[in-house]
Amino acid sequence: MKRLAYLCLLLVVCACAYAQQAKYVFFFIGDGMGVNQVNVTEMYRAALQGRIGTERLVFGNFPVAGIATSYSASNPITDSAAGGTALATGTKTYNGAIGVDTDKQPLRSVAARAKASGKKVAILTTVGINHATPAAFYGHQPDRGMYDEIAREMPASGFDFFAGSGILRSDKERVPSLEPVMEEGGYAIAHGMDEYREKSGDADKMLLLQPEDADDNSLPYAIDRKDGDMTLAQMTEAAIDFLMKEKNKGFFLMAEGGKIDWACHSNDLATVVNEVIDFDNAIKVAYEFYKKHPKETLIVVSADHETGGLGMGTSGYTMNLKALAGQRMSEDGLSLRITDLRKEKNVSWEQMKELLSETMGFWSESPLSWKHERMLRDEFEKTFVRHKVEFSESLYARSESLAAVAVEVMSQIAKLGWTTGSHTAEYVPVYAVGAGSDKFMGKMDNTDIPKRIAKVGGYK
Repeated sequence: MKRLAYLCLLLVVCACAYAQQAKYVFFFIGDGMGVNQVNVTEMYRAALQGRIGTERLVFGNFPVAGIATSYSASNPITDSAAGGTALATGTKTYNGAIGVDTDKQPLRSVAARAKASGKKVAILTTVGINHATPAAFYGHQPDRGMYDEIAREMPASGFDFFAGSGILRSDKERVPSLEPVMEEGGYAIAHGMDEYREKSGDADKMLLLQPEDADDNSLPYAIDRKDGDMTLAQMTEAAIDFLMKEKNKGFFLMAEGGKIDWACHSNDLATVVNEVIDFDNAIKVAYEFYKKHPKETLIVVSADHETGGLGMGTSGYTMNLKALAGQRMSEDGLSLRITDLRKEKNVSWEQMKELLSETMGFWSESPLSWKHERMLRDEFEKTFVRHKVEFSESLYARSESLAAVAVEVMSQIAKLGWTTGSHTAEYVPVYAVGAGSDKFMGKMDNTDIPKRIAKVGGYK
């Protein structure tokens, strides 16, 4: 009788362990996406409905939520390389390192462990595929700027599917393209979704990039998107389609919303909100897959760090998030429009007001205070009347100073503030749903996340 009881207990334990195994794992990383980037987006969505509160994103409705610390081994504030390495390998390293420890020794990522366990692997991003965060899942270099060396590690990884804006080069003149490296490694290369559909059926491994005439540094911001531009949601759909071909033993898919960070570096609030919503659209694709395979799928959403020090509230007990809907292009896009206008002779303030009304909703949708109009008018006088042309620079953008002032005014109208144009040491959110998702509840370190994913996935 006692032996039978032990056997029953063993069967229960084994059944529980099996139930926690995730055959399909999605790991979404919102680069620069702190807790407040999510909160602002959800409150903005509610404001559009004319109410105070939150309209949750898809991942905001996940049953499990937590927070994670993000410091690196060399600094309380991490960069994306060290942050990405922590999320990929479960080990802290110095800022700038890609997939190596503090002694510059290679580390094994959760993606590599998944591959060694017989899973198919996909790495997706809205920026260059050898940019810091995605690179940490397959690369091993002492410096994140070693783009050529990192790119050559892509085919060596043996991963099944890569997608992003392009492959960055350390020196474009010396190395005009690194795509031949991928072709030699057995990857079919598709530029855009139409080519993907043409080539994916016969391909063993796939590299999906933007159309050849597009910017290889990044996909366009969601707020600037035009028909035909590729999206993270499309890449996620393509990756699932490719990984599920024929009989499979499961997969690991990492997808990065890389330009949340870029918009935060520019303190461009409306663009940030649109990037978070776009990131959520990709997660929705994974969630629809989860609903078909609920007992075998794990989705984890987190971030490598927070960018910008976004604060919700700058004066009094009010915000005006609905004003963000009036902005129709990013700071980068507005900068290009201002530069085009500069080509005309004797540009008037009325012409500039018309442009700002069209692109930012100023005056037409958001009445401006004397202070805010003065900020814009002073910058116009300096750059268009006195011709002291200046450019505002953030980590990933160089824009007309008037465009930078315009997005600053928008943040002030919305009554949100920024502490920096760089990263912070704030907590980042963690969300999870599916098999083994309970392991992502509460407070944790960023290094805990890949370790727990590997455990739930049953990786070697």
